Amino acid sequence: MSPLDQALDDYLRLRRSLGFKLERHGRLLPSLVGHLTSAEAATLTTKLALEWATALDGKPDEWAVRLSIARGFAKYLQSLDPATEVPPADLLPRTRSRANPYLYTEEEVVAVMAATRTLRFPLSRATYHTVIGLLATTGLRIGELIALDRDDFDRQGRTLLVRNAKFSDTRLLPLHESTAAALGDYAGLRDQLWREPKAPAFFVSTAGKRLRYANVYATFQHLVRTAGLRPRSERCHPRLHDFRHRMVVATLVDWYRQDADVAALLPALSTYVGHSCPAFTYWYVSAAPELLALAAARREQAMQTRGYPR
Repeated sequence: MSPLDQALDDYLRLRRSLGFKLERHGRLLPSLVGHLTSAEAATLTTKLALEWATALDGKPDEWAVRLSIARGFAKYLQSLDPATEVPPADLLPRTRSRANPYLYTEEEVVAVMAATRTLRFPLSRATYHTVIGLLATTGLRIGELIALDRDDFDRQGRTLLVRNAKFSDTRLLPLHESTAAALGDYAGLRDQLWREPKAPAFFVSTAGKRLRYANVYATFQHLVRTAGLRPRSERCHPRLHDFRHRMVVATLVDWYRQDADVAALLPALSTYVGHSCPAFTYWYVSAAPELLALAAARREQAMQTRGYPR
């Protein structure tokens, strides 16, 4: 193993020990080290990092992501070798802004779930009907849902254990009675069709194996088209992750309408959805005009109560 290979191995191990998964870094950085080796370079330079980032055909935003990944590794290398150059952060600035969340209406969620009836196999119909329902009611990330195992669901206790989530988080989610019943019904059908499972996964494919994200994504696109959902703008189209946005926004709207103490309740919601900080959960306020208006009205009412002029 070359010194650069060893440094990369140490870098990834160190950051993963801090809770970062670095899946993309693990895929891309070996090719950066290979590029340095081909150039017979002893360490990383801005020129070589830029060459590597832009070597593949792609869009400028993708190049910027690759260079950002190289920058993180360069900072680590510089601590070992002061001759290492860290590429400037604005060398390849990103132009793409954050996508606008597609906030599903209740009718749209029902339509997407109903579209599962068009799937060919009974297990597929049951799997995706339950997957969409669980995403909409719990705000799980799709990766967390795919990773669920059978033992993670406690039907009697009405809980769901989410393990090894983002930042290596593990959390126990209490479930509504109807959600627990739906999961129990699915588990019964799954076990009836696969008495000897090929994987410990809670949700399985027609082959009895754990779902793959690429297949889930493709099936979701079919369901969206079948349900008749259309993009609301160039930057706002239905995504799996937007069920998570909907769950958080709907919860906050309900709390504001009930005149609940949102500030006191927010840490609980933040923990439930797996955010590391309540501030990340409050970002959703700006995603829904109705929610933003409710928050503004609450603030104005509080200011009037304290005697501030309007």
